Amino acid sequence: MELSKVTLEIFSKLEHKWLSHYETNNKTRILSIDGGGTTAIVAGASLIHLEDQIRLQSSDPQAHIADFFDIIAGTGIGAILAAMITAADAFGRPLYTARDSVRLITERNSELYKVKRSGLFRRCRRFSSRSMNNVLKQVFERKEENGRLLTLKDTCKPLLIPCFDLKSSAPFVFSRADASESPSFDFELWKVCRATSATPKHFRPFNFTSVDGNTSCSAVDGGLVMNNPTAAAVTHVLHNKRDFPSANGIEDLMVLSFGNGSLSAGASENSNRSTPSVVDIVLDGAFGLGTKKEMLKEMGLESLPFGGKRLLTETNGDRIESFVQRLVATGKTSTPSSPGKESAVTPLDNGR
Repeated sequence: MELSKVTLEIFSKLEHKWLSHYETNNKTRILSIDGGGTTAIVAGASLIHLEDQIRLQSSDPQAHIADFFDIIAGTGIGAILAAMITAADAFGRPLYTARDSVRLITERNSELYKVKRSGLFRRCRRFSSRSMNNVLKQVFERKEENGRLLTLKDTCKPLLIPCFDLKSSAPFVFSRADASESPSFDFELWKVCRATSATPKHFRPFNFTSVDGNTSCSAVDGGLVMNNPTAAAVTHVLHNKRDFPSANGIEDLMVLSFGNGSLSAGASENSNRSTPSVVDIVLDGAFGLGTKKEMLKEMGLESLPFGGKRLLTETNGDRIESFVQRLVATGKTSTPSSPGKESAVTPLDNGR
């Protein structure tokens, strides 16, 4: 029997809708948060809006960002945020919401970055390592387990954070996958965040070891080598077939990258910047230095090759909402939450 033109159009639309859902549903979802500055105004506002939209569009008031991403990466203060929204409680659920994370960083910012003077005539402005250490330890502990300090294995989703190791003169990338393979690559989360935040101008190099004491590192700011950790996250996913078997190329990825405003621009000159062909949406926040609401109302910027920028017609808030629509359509992620199931190693300099 011959189908009418209307019937064919209906089937065509249904087929297109099904294929679009199928293609999107198989994509690996990456969230990347840049370093830069000490306040995280841009990234913080973006994360809160992202989580609010996820809860609104999924009709789940308890949903977390980690529920809808397969891997989360961060550098500097972006790494602190990334670690907070992936750190797991005793039940394997995220320990902090995005709003809780941003509020804590805001309320305790003067402790995280406590200014102290040193040098001749006390002209050298540095931050107190002891003060930051104390805050990070309190952030990454499980009070229900007598204050046990969390490690890379205690995350509900894969986490990727870079620093630069002065001992090997090479990037050192912390990952939950490596931590699951061996305690020699498992580090306490507060130390990981401390390492990637050790900006040479403000902190001394941070010396620390793995949980078993077999791996040592003398770390400085991860932003020196990859202020935007998107490239490291993409490389990790494409070489990690056990956890991301469907990711065969960049066309299989959905990437959301949050910048931290113009404060990170200087550091990004020597970092690995992502190209539009890899990243679905990039919020650089170059204009977002006012209030959080103003940042979301600013017109978005598209990153172009060779460091170029193009002003878009959509606001930052609109772009996040559009991305979440695609994100929620795919459903919650199925990436194994048990660290015992991970065994892939990121193929970067020094293998970490």
